[in-house]
Amino acid sequence: MFHLSFLLILVGAAVTRYIGFEGIMLIDEGQTTSQFLSETTYINVIVDNNEEQKTVHKPILLSAWGKNSWSYAAAFRDKEYKVNLVDYIPWAEKKLVDDENGDEYLFFVESSSGSRHEHYIKSGTIQNIHNILVGYNAPDNSASINIFKRNDSLKINAKEAGTFQVMATQEKGNLTKDSTQDFKLRSLYNVHGLPFVVPQYPSKGVMKTISGVKDDKMLDVVVLDIITNNETKRVELTGGKFNSDDTKEFTLNGLNFRIWYGAKILETPFKVKLNDFQLEKYPGSESAASYASEVTVIDDNETFDFKIFMNHILDHKGYKLFQASYDLSGEKEQTHLSVNHDFLGTLITYLGYSFLYTGMICIFFAKFTRFDDLKNSLKKIRKKKTTMSVLFAIFVCSFSYSQHENGHGASRISDQQVDSILKSNLVSLEHAESFNKLVIQDAGGRMKPAHTFASELVRKVSQTETLYGMEPSQVLLSIIENPKLWYEVPAVFLEKGNTKIRVQLGLPETAKYARLSDFFTDNATYKIREDVAEAQKKSVKSYFDKDLIKIDKRVGLLYGAIGGGILKIYPIPGDENNKWVSQPETSSTEGFKPQDSFFVRRSLNLYVQLLQTAKKTGDYTKANQILAGIKKYQEKFGSEVLPSDRQVELEIAYNKYSVFTKLVRYYGFASLLLILFVVAQIFSTKKWISYVVKILIGVAVSLFILHTLGLAARWYISGNAPWSNAYESIIFVAWATMLFGLFLGRKSALTITATTFITAVTLFFASQSWLDPEIANLQPVLNSWWLKVHVSIIVASYGPFTLGLILGIFSLFIMLFTNENNKKRMDVHIKELTVINEMAITVGLVMLTIGTFLGGMWANESWGRYWGWDPKETWALISIMVYAFVLHMRLIPGLRGRYTFNLWSIIAYASIMMTYFGVNFYLSGLHSYASGDRVITPTTVYYCIGFVAILGTFSWFKYKKYYKK
Repeated sequence: MFHLSFLLILVGAAVTRYIGFEGIMLIDEGQTTSQFLSETTYINVIVDNNEEQKTVHKPILLSAWGKNSWSYAAAFRDKEYKVNLVDYIPWAEKKLVDDENGDEYLFFVESSSGSRHEHYIKSGTIQNIHNILVGYNAPDNSASINIFKRNDSLKINAKEAGTFQVMATQEKGNLTKDSTQDFKLRSLYNVHGLPFVVPQYPSKGVMKTISGVKDDKMLDVVVLDIITNNETKRVELTGGKFNSDDTKEFTLNGLNFRIWYGAKILETPFKVKLNDFQLEKYPGSESAASYASEVTVIDDNETFDFKIFMNHILDHKGYKLFQASYDLSGEKEQTHLSVNHDFLGTLITYLGYSFLYTGMICIFFAKFTRFDDLKNSLKKIRKKKTTMSVLFAIFVCSFSYSQHENGHGASRISDQQVDSILKSNLVSLEHAESFNKLVIQDAGGRMKPAHTFASELVRKVSQTETLYGMEPSQVLLSIIENPKLWYEVPAVFLEKGNTKIRVQLGLPETAKYARLSDFFTDNATYKIREDVAEAQKKSVKSYFDKDLIKIDKRVGLLYGAIGGGILKIYPIPGDENNKWVSQPETSSTEGFKPQDSFFVRRSLNLYVQLLQTAKKTGDYTKANQILAGIKKYQEKFGSEVLPSDRQVELEIAYNKYSVFTKLVRYYGFASLLLILFVVAQIFSTKKWISYVVKILIGVAVSLFILHTLGLAARWYISGNAPWSNAYESIIFVAWATMLFGLFLGRKSALTITATTFITAVTLFFASQSWLDPEIANLQPVLNSWWLKVHVSIIVASYGPFTLGLILGIFSLFIMLFTNENNKKRMDVHIKELTVINEMAITVGLVMLTIGTFLGGMWANESWGRYWGWDPKETWALISIMVYAFVLHMRLIPGLRGRYTFNLWSIIAYASIMMTYFGVNFYLSGLHSYASGDRVITPTTVYYCIGFVAILGTFSWFKYKKYYKK
């Protein structure tokens, strides 16, 4: 059945590749079309002789790295012509290359559409920029904005009045209509509604097309030579995937050519009309929660309405239409529908998947399978163990869990004064508990209690759980009450070892935290503004660049908290997107009813005043009344998105107990004790030691139950399955590892010991600062039941593989400590662990295979293709092949044996690490988190390689001496 399934999958892939096709349909609201752009990129040529016409579409696949070679030859009415690729320029952009003999250009930067656009205006010319005529040394008075030279200084004359602001000094000024004034470089001007900056003095050069920074939104350029009858025409075409613009037309040797680089225009046998595009956002944010297209399908025989949205496809006449994306930048809303025509390929492939799933599941239940043999072998080994006393020495592993110190080193007297002021103005914990339940809307639209909001703020800004002995909610209340003081509180965490940023801020090299005021000069200039902007532009970022960007984000968070802009606690009555605003925003926001406007604009200030009084008297009654009033206002106007009291209380409890952080220690201590007493059990037959081992196993089971409850609580709080991001997937892998360890090794103390240890290590990695434990909203494509099926199976499969890793390590250690006296006893344990290891890897491989191909089905339902060689898909397939090889080594002479199997169960885990971590950070794809950044391989990887090499080498000698036959 396995062989038949893979044969069908391969046949289905071939049908898809050579018969099926796909593309994207772009439809404006109200528009009807049957045309769509092909997924494949072509050089498209239409040639005619004024009487007849011929169209040729030649596929072209180009690489941004290495050399590209492409050409094709054809003939039209006995006239031969050839098209040769001369150059390929990915992510092309026009740039001025300095040249003293070139023309003079003005570098003009504007952001009228909300994003940065660069223009080079040649001296003596005028450009139309968003319907505004901008000139440089324009010869007449036709430019709306004219910048020109006079005695080597720049002047400006505009037909409309405007404003400007000097960035360095924050000086503001006005631009008078039809008046010549001095033009200031590196100043933000706003004229005719066009915001612009000229960052540098005009220079001479030549405009050239060059390859820019990797950006999928940028188009590419191909340079082609068209040759016919010894005549050559060189053309430069701008285009790329899903592009059909920039057509070049010319005549050569009596033939008329129309040529473009990009998609071929295809047609469906029916028309689609977009009646309405619907975009739902998370409450009060610009983040898309879901989007859908209400369409009418117009066919010769029938007309019907249909709603297309993520994971809900339109299937008609063998064509599938998927909701891919959208564009709201034009005058009308535009939907992007993926189009797929692959009925036969999908049918054959899905049939192969069905056979594969059935066959793999039957492995666990059918008689006379390898898995059945392993179960029987394990029973025999355990019977043998009961009649033998086991005496062997095992290497005792230990690890330490060091807590993050919350020291702030009062190296300066002013720091001590700040600390004293903070403590003297501390809000009581009792009142902070009441404040914790206040609901806040975050930037992503998630509704969360103030306790969560405060905890995330402190953790992100200061990289710690508490600050100066204050709980997070006390910190947030202190910021609300004394915002000016927090400019002088050392709270912004600085990365260890980065002395350059400390020198730039004027801080000692040992400083752990910086004040907000350290980042600004006396005239309020942001010291690291230019460095951050430069770091963000770089495709390959240094450690300094990455640290700088992180610090900039922390500064922005603290600055927003001090300004009050991120404390969104007031729902706007009747707002269709359920938007909430902060107190400073209430004065400029419409929608508040007259009877409520006074409350929303004054309640927070009144609360602060009453808070100050309450701290002196110890009576928080009136302050609590204001809090209660804000909560009632939220219930009245924000009930649609307001979480229930039960959810709020559970989330606060979840934050306080920090289940997964504490489980690191609990699992760690339990595994250490298990190792010690399991070793003691080997050297002694005393019953009390066996009882202690059983009690510790009971503790491990209890911790697993607590682990399960923590995942369930996170699921309930977020409303989503708890494996939707990196942090959640790691704690889920730890859970799956423990689950399979307890199940497969339920009668093996060594297996449970190893499982508890590796679970502690896995959770330890989840608690590191580079992972964010924040509960966040899902991306639209993840808001599907497929997340619960595909991702849960894939991630859970890493549990048995992790179990196989640690069992392999334990087995090699047992071999390492074998001697003549304990050989027989050690052999029994090695057999037991090896059998459990093979069972674990078998379970993991079945789950990984099923999960991977279920992911292909999800991709087909979401994007219209079930396999696209995305890096994640590819490495999942590699992992399947690697572990399939490990399980089949027993059939290969020279690779049989328990030593080889256990060693390879360790080595094979590298493929899982690459699939899980490496793809996300090293490669670019649909599953990537950090594409484009250079990733430095952690030194831990090299230590692990060295550890495996040393362990494998020394255990081989012992295996060869005592076990190899």
